[in-house]
Amino acid sequence: TLSRYKARLVANDSSQQFGVDFDEAFSPVVKPATICTVLILIVSRRWPIHQLDVKNAFLNGDLSETVYMHQPSGFVDARQGSQVAYLLLYVDDIIFTASSTIILKQLINSLHREFDMTDLGALNYFLGISVVHNSIGGLQYLTFTRPDLSYAVQQIFLYMHDPLEPHLAALKRILRYVHSTLDLGLYLYASSTTSLVVYTDADWAGCPSTRRSTSGYCVFLGDNLLSWSAKRQYNLLRSSAEAEYRGVANVVAETAWLCNLLRDLHFPLSTASLVYCDNVSVVYMSANPVQYQRTKHIEIDIHFVRDMVTAGQVRVLLAPSRYHYADILTKGLLSALFEEF
Repeated sequence: TLSRYKARLVANDSSQQFGVDFDEAFSPVVKPATICTVLILIVSRRWPIHQLDVKNAFLNGDLSETVYMHQPSGFVDARQGSQVAYLLLYVDDIIFTASSTIILKQLINSLHREFDMTDLGALNYFLGISVVHNSIGGLQYLTFTRPDLSYAVQQIFLYMHDPLEPHLAALKRILRYVHSTLDLGLYLYASSTTSLVVYTDADWAGCPSTRRSTSGYCVFLGDNLLSWSAKRQYNLLRSSAEAEYRGVANVVAETAWLCNLLRDLHFPLSTASLVYCDNVSVVYMSANPVQYQRTKHIEIDIHFVRDMVTAGQVRVLLAPSRYHYADILTKGLLSALFEEF
């Protein structure tokens, strides 16, 4: 099908400044980790789930006053009892779920009366992640459900502003791998949703040109992979312990956000989050109150992680490298190790 041209009217753009944020535009999108969290809760509790699409979504935005939305305390309706419904919005694509089929149908009918919508039925795919449409841009979206691509795509993205022949060859190799593994994806299972288990790793000074490190982590909610990342660190660090600790601090911040999200969804965690790394020094620094001169420049990260450990929200533990899931997010692995992941 041909792509349709779309235009957007931005109201009250006088608040933007020329040369600062005049060309910036924003759309309401939901964070991928939020999508995974809600889907895991749905699968574990066997709730019904539906998908909707708003036609000409940007023509339905007429508001004459500021609108505030909040979830009513307790979610209790005298006629229905205690019920829960969640709506995930990504521009004009909607995922809708509720704790009962009756509530779900009632809310969908209410939306149909207000907006011209297409009912896509039971959820099949979301965000258009079904095939790779255009090279590197498509690969970026594909990493939402293919963590095995995260490191390779992150590396190739570093050179897309001025790609050379070796970079294009690497891109083609990634595309060939995707073509041969179309049956792979992220599968969700019914499991416990009371604990977070995290694996974090860092490839110290792994970049041959800048000697910056790459951090990676993966977060499990029960038996399901919930969130993951492969990202280049911004600063040069002089030891592997420093690089690993910065990675731990980043993932502890992610787990704190996920804990707050689960609490807002009325599914609070009952135990501390377990953070596994393969560096002994990092484990000691997370619990040892003594400050060393060589760790002064990562002092904020150290205090942040220690405060979370002291509060009982996080435990930093040692895990051998061979059992470390995050390795695939920080470095290229041998075929045998890659396939084992």
